[in-house]
Amino acid sequence: MSAPSQPSQVLFVTSNRIGDCVISSGVIREIARQLPGAAITVACGRPPAPFFRSAPGVVRTIVLDKKKMAGHWLDLWRQVVATRWDLVIDIRGSALAYLVPARRRIVYNRSWETGLRKVEMVSRLMGADRPLDPEIFLDDRARAEAAAVIDPQLAGGSGPGPILALAPIAHQPGKSWPADRWGALVERLKAEPRFDGWRFMPVGGPGDRPPATPALEAAGPRGIDFVGKGDILASAAAIDRATLFVGNDSGLMHVAAALGRPTLGLFGPTEWWLYGPWGPRTATVASNETRGQFAPIEDLSVDHVFQAVLQLHDQYVAGAPSTPTTP
Repeated sequence: MSAPSQPSQVLFVTSNRIGDCVISSGVIREIARQLPGAAITVACGRPPAPFFRSAPGVVRTIVLDKKKMAGHWLDLWRQVVATRWDLVIDIRGSALAYLVPARRRIVYNRSWETGLRKVEMVSRLMGADRPLDPEIFLDDRARAEAAAVIDPQLAGGSGPGPILALAPIAHQPGKSWPADRWGALVERLKAEPRFDGWRFMPVGGPGDRPPATPALEAAGPRGIDFVGKGDILASAAAIDRATLFVGNDSGLMHVAAALGRPTLGLFGPTEWWLYGPWGPRTATVASNETRGQFAPIEDLSVDHVFQAVLQLHDQYVAGAPSTPTTP
């Protein structure tokens, strides 16, 4: 009787940024299509690492903490060089793929950047015949962690109701809409009949407390605080509880879109037509909405964003069954 064949060994080197990891997450399913039953090792930055703990086929996640003199790449090489890889995929375009034994290599190159959306570029890189839609691999642990934060606030606030999730921070200069405008937006929405009974939930990491404070203060008893309350997968599970999402151009914006939440992304001097949220229930609003022209995000008014939120609501929520507020 012949011994069972060993699973194909795949190394997937992805980003240290949350947004880029989400954008390229469709690679996980594509690996399984190309190499059924493959054992996948993922190498990524620390913030997005929780995304992969329950991803199908992933048997190991290696965290890349950036070090001086590219020391993190040397650390990774030491951990993977002893394996004979059937496939190495490197969307960071490093030299690592050529320094480890591999039967096949797929390495990202900036020459692919010809005006296509990043999802489309990654899909072409993998040889897929259709876009590889991003996916968030939620697990019971993440849902439980989100519920432990959200449910007591629903019970102790102004009662359960549809949730509008907000991400008032982006970690690159020029991408963050001013914090006081998030507070003003919540005030406008509280007074809007469409949002009677709605709850407002800022989501972010521990360092996002200052920009989230005006929105929380404006929400008052209708606020739900999910800032610094869990890792990125718990934050994703919290966003999955929401009916709508509004956020800066950030990793959380891409998380919301990948979860299928109706998502509005706020853009300043960046290419919204390339980096906007991916999915059928998404929209963008920009300080300059002419392609190829830019303006500071401070030029984006509260009224402009408010009207875009109403349009998102009317298009995807009005008349549709309400999103449950329990997992």
